[in-house]
Amino acid sequence: MPVPNQLHSRRQLIRLLGGSVFLFGSMGRRSLVGAGPRGPIQFENIAGRSGLDFVLRNDAAGRKYQVETVLGGLGVIDFDADGWADLYCTNGAALPSLEKNDKKFYNRLYKNNRDGTFSDVTERAGVQGRGYSMGVAVGDYQNDGFEDLYVVGVHGNTLYRNNGDGTFTDVTEKAGVGGTDSRGNKLWSVAAAWVDYDNDGLLDLIVSNYCDWSPGKDPVCGGISENTRAYCHPDMYRAEPLLIYHNNGDGTFSDVTRQIGLQSVLGKGMGIAVADYDGDRHPDVFIANDNAQNILLHGTGKKFEEIGIEAGVAFNGDGRQISGMGADFGDFDGDGRPDIVMTGLRRETFELFRNRGDGTFEDASASSGLLQLSRAWSGWGCGFADLDNDGWLDLFVANGGLETNEPQPNRVFRNTGGKFSDVSELAGRDFQTSALHRGVAFADFDHDGRIEVAVTAINSSIELWKNITPLQSWLQLKLTGTKSNRSALGARVTCRTAERTQVRFIANSVGYASSSDLCLHFGLGESAKAFLEIDWPSGITQKIENIGANQRLKIAEPNS
Repeated sequence: MPVPNQLHSRRQLIRLLGGSVFLFGSMGRRSLVGAGPRGPIQFENIAGRSGLDFVLRNDAAGRKYQVETVLGGLGVIDFDADGWADLYCTNGAALPSLEKNDKKFYNRLYKNNRDGTFSDVTERAGVQGRGYSMGVAVGDYQNDGFEDLYVVGVHGNTLYRNNGDGTFTDVTEKAGVGGTDSRGNKLWSVAAAWVDYDNDGLLDLIVSNYCDWSPGKDPVCGGISENTRAYCHPDMYRAEPLLIYHNNGDGTFSDVTRQIGLQSVLGKGMGIAVADYDGDRHPDVFIANDNAQNILLHGTGKKFEEIGIEAGVAFNGDGRQISGMGADFGDFDGDGRPDIVMTGLRRETFELFRNRGDGTFEDASASSGLLQLSRAWSGWGCGFADLDNDGWLDLFVANGGLETNEPQPNRVFRNTGGKFSDVSELAGRDFQTSALHRGVAFADFDHDGRIEVAVTAINSSIELWKNITPLQSWLQLKLTGTKSNRSALGARVTCRTAERTQVRFIANSVGYASSSDLCLHFGLGESAKAFLEIDWPSGITQKIENIGANQRLKIAEPNS
């Protein structure tokens, strides 16, 4: 593992100077024109009055089973295709049996009633889940217009096919996506992402797997007595391979991990982020790893190549591996290229990899301000989102330690021209609540033109952060593929206004084991209209001029 061999490395120098240096080698050349804030980013937790009563339960009872600390993914899904974002929450199970032997362990599906409230429709929909669930991926793998659920967990994953009538069918066995490796070993899956890696119009699956673990052979770490026992370090466990399932187009999938040469790529995989970072029209995948080198899968059209070290994202800016938890792709500096953010635990700091545009990344944690701002926090779920509609991607992070005595409040980092500032103290009284936060998902749940945030917390009630930031202009797009996959995952959208140009990718795998809304959101600041250019995965380019602000558009892929 590469480590700096001089005391004053580039990153260490910033630390010594208190994070005040603005490096001309990276962010110093970015313009700050038009980046001024227009008021505080503010939230209000409305989960209680909206009918969201989900509690994330890990069944911890002092034994310190490793699974207890790393659950909590959730997903935004428009399961009834009414244009409003619904919510699916994964949950734990009884220990050590790993069985959902009580309704309190059910995964939960909440229907958006379109009036600010939600209804629990879990049992009618048939998606209570089984086993100790971790994360969820949302996508229309059949291209039938209804979004499906892939739920991953400990020693068993589940594919729920959306029947289009408010119910789902468990088709895991028929589809062949149960979460075992090529030797039949049951894996501990944490996150998954739908991605059309070969651009054949059908969504494939990528699954990140964690540790070789089972209750019967879980080591005892710390002391023998219950009050001195501790969770074991990931180094105590063997790493596991990732999984890649190819969509055969007939309702089944093939495990092609070995076929495309990735069977030997091992890790302790957590959050998954997807984007075409090098502009070759093939999706690329970043996987954050817990105390192991991160994985970057470069898509070539027919397969993936693992190039984390070559691209400069395998380790943090000091050449070290950290407790990588959540991850997201987003163009934080406005240069049109997707960058990578990754969260870690307290004192490790979060990592920000800036896309150089030549296939490699550089450490921008210090120059962006994120290095110093993140030192105190244990970050899990995270995501780039324009929370104040000024055209710059802000960063939301769900925080919480491993032990029950380590709760932390969430943080929101405002982006001002590529430089972050922690504005959490001004985000509202509710926002200061501490908990063992885990998953994060983003959507405009109430269609008011502002992005809301749903957050889970271990043994605590779900949080739904209604965005009450002063409103600026916005534009939302729901793309439907025809030649491309129907979910339009992988589409690149350029939005131009008089103020600036923004580039976004349709990708809903976000943060830690979670999925956000497939509807794309642009903050337009004070602009009244925009110009759109859509590069579909099929290779078709579509241009739309003079689009008025403050509306939600449905756009279908043209034939040519």
